[in-house]
Amino acid sequence: MSTERMPNPAALIPEAMEALMALNRAVAGAGVDGRVLALSHLRASQINGCAPCVAGGVHEARRHGATADQVHAVAAWRETPWFSDEERAALALTEAVTRLADRPDPVPDEVWDMAATHFDQKELAALLLNIAIANAFNRLNVPARRQAGQW
Repeated sequence: MSTERMPNPAALIPEAMEALMALNRAVAGAGVDGRVLALSHLRASQINGCAPCVAGGVHEARRHGATADQVHAVAAWRETPWFSDEERAALALTEAVTRLADRPDPVPDEVWDMAATHFDQKELAALLLNIAIANAFNRLNVPARRQAGQW
C-alpha cells in the first residue's frame, strides 16, 4: 500500500467540491436509473484504478439495488448474465469514453447507437456527465494516492 500524498484536491478548494457535488445532483435528477449511474461510475473507477471510487461505487451500486453478482462481476460484464441490455449499453459507453486514447475511433457508432437505443438525449447527456465526473474524481484521487475508506 502506498502512502497518501494529499487529501482529495477538490476538498482543498471547497468551491470546486461544491461544483462537483452540484453536477452530481443534476445528473442524479436527469432520469437515468441510479443503479446504472453507480455501475457506470464503478466501471470507470475500476479501469482507472481509483481505490476510493471503486469502494464508493460498490456502496452506491448496492444502495441503488445492484445485486452482489453485478457488483462482483462488473469488470467482466460481457461474460455474465447479470446485466440488462440497458446496463450493458451504459457499461460499453463508459468503457469507451473512459479509454478515449486507446483506439482511433474512441466511441464507435456501434457503442453509441446501442446506448442511444436505451437512453434519450437528456439521459445520454446525464450518462456522459456521470462518466466525466467519475473520471474527474479518479484523476484527482489516483495521483494523490487516496486510499479506499477515506472520504
